[in-house]
Amino acid sequence: MQTQVGIIGGGPSGLCLARLLSLSGIKSVILERQDRAYVEARIRAGILEQGMIDLMRRAEVSERMDEAGLVHDGIVLTFDGREERIDMKRLTGGQQVMVYGQTELTKDLYDAVLKDENITVVFQAGDVRPAGFLEGRPRLRFFKDGQQTDVDCDYIAGCDGYHGASRASVPRELITEYERIYPFGWLGLLSDTPPVHEELIYANHKRGFALCSQRSPTRSRYYLQVGLDEKIEDWSDERFWEELKRRLPAHIAATLVTGPSIEKSIAPLRSFVTEPMRFGSMFLVGDAAHIVPPTGAKGLNLAASDMYYLSTALIAHYHEGRDDLLERYSETALRRVWAAVRFSWWFTSIMHKFNDDPIEHKIQLAELDYLMSSTAGQTTIAENYVGLPFDPTFK
Repeated sequence: MQTQVGIIGGGPSGLCLARLLSLSGIKSVILERQDRAYVEARIRAGILEQGMIDLMRRAEVSERMDEAGLVHDGIVLTFDGREERIDMKRLTGGQQVMVYGQTELTKDLYDAVLKDENITVVFQAGDVRPAGFLEGRPRLRFFKDGQQTDVDCDYIAGCDGYHGASRASVPRELITEYERIYPFGWLGLLSDTPPVHEELIYANHKRGFALCSQRSPTRSRYYLQVGLDEKIEDWSDERFWEELKRRLPAHIAATLVTGPSIEKSIAPLRSFVTEPMRFGSMFLVGDAAHIVPPTGAKGLNLAASDMYYLSTALIAHYHEGRDDLLERYSETALRRVWAAVRFSWWFTSIMHKFNDDPIEHKIQLAELDYLMSSTAGQTTIAENYVGLPFDPTFK
């Protein structure tokens, strides 16, 4: 097989990148380890920044998102029995976020990509091996149904996540990895119940953090901070709901509608960054290069800026013969990555329980009290939450 851009990973990053390239006439092959049903069934984040919303519209796959997405102007922080709202729209000059489940977003992308003549998707592509990217002869080798196939390409985009083959194929001496493991995880529960609030609630409580999120007017997603030694089987639905109520202000807990869970999972939290994000003819995108705690809703949204920068650079290469943007990709992407890592770490640090030292909780409450009394403090949260702008000079 031969193509212009070989893409490892058929999640939203790989799909959206392929679609953006296709609309400029650039061909790609996507290698996905699983089948379509498996990829679409993965439960992931549901908060989209304006940058990701704009990319979906640019990729011409936004019709369902624009119809069903829930636009949010603010978020709510609760602490010390208080309920405080961050008016993001007012504080940022009109910027908002949208609630639209990543599962639905992935379905929309597949519906478009599988009809696109410039894009070939290979499902159940096993043992993918990038090669030749440091020597200017990039290719992807994979196995399907016992048969080995090579994909010769001009460039490789590694959109295959933290455990993928792209980053693992880079010689260790060429790569620097930064990592912080947090001493807790998030226990998530999805249920067909109406959300407890029209906006997201981030709760700081002496028992631990909680988040009240949503996927639609009839489907809710809730999270509890738990220890890394916790097991799903020890958390019945009843136990989850009771603990969630304890961590919310009484007047909010009283309105919580409970019901059977559709899905429950525990996710560890980490901060992780790879430098650089380019290795010869191969570029890392999204979780392959960086992971952030979900507190700031930055995972997919941070991948959006990678997609924007890489698609812009590849289009400039093929249409204008320019390679300056490809040379700037890693540096430009990492600047925004580290800004998001900083915000996610900071927001996690003021909302979660790290130990049993009571002074820590008192300091968190003092900081939250200050932030809520300061327009500058609230603006800092709002600007980072809605997403920092893409680099306007990258064009």
